[in-house]
Amino acid sequence: MIMKMMSLREGNVIVKTARSAVESHLSGKKFEPPLKTSAGLEKQLGVFVSLIDRLNGGGLRGCIGIPVATRPLLVQVRVAAVEAATMDSRFGPVKLDEFGRIVVEVTILSPLEEVAVEKPLELREKIVVGRDGLIVDGVGYRGLLLPQVAVEEGFDSEDFLSQCCLKAGLSPDAWLTGEVKVSRFQGQVFAEERPNGRVFERILDQGER
Repeated sequence: MIMKMMSLREGNVIVKTARSAVESHLSGKKFEPPLKTSAGLEKQLGVFVSLIDRLNGGGLRGCIGIPVATRPLLVQVRVAAVEAATMDSRFGPVKLDEFGRIVVEVTILSPLEEVAVEKPLELREKIVVGRDGLIVDGVGYRGLLLPQVAVEEGFDSEDFLSQCCLKAGLSPDAWLTGEVKVSRFQGQVFAEERPNGRVFERILDQGER
């Protein structure tokens, strides 16, 4: 079962904060933080902000995350949102007139948990597709994949581990060597139905272990 860290009302504030932060940055205006918050929004949690281009077949337009919590959640969201729009090296910076067609999605991360196993092959049984996101650390490299990536790509747990190793710049079977550290986390996903539209919680289908 996926951990519920935030209510839908809090998710709405989180996504609106991400959009407002990007709009303020791109227009050169002062960012105005939300007037009403909750204790939950002051927690220190990791976060990823994804920008999705509706006119480009729903393709990714930017994604930046801060997986390790260092600041209150809404501050993390604001920083990650602006960086997703301006600093993702895979894309050019988002322009203000373009942002009106972009959907904002925010993933709140639970604290990281190292996956302990006696044999590396057992990692497959410890990962639940649709519930877990992954971080692979090994030989000075790190790769992270959000829970929704496995669902969207149709990965099983073994595929997911292999793809996370590739993201880290390692061989796809590096997770079998016993020389890398695999950590998991859960993600609660809030997104706009359309650009600047109603915010909903994305419920991911959980695959088989």
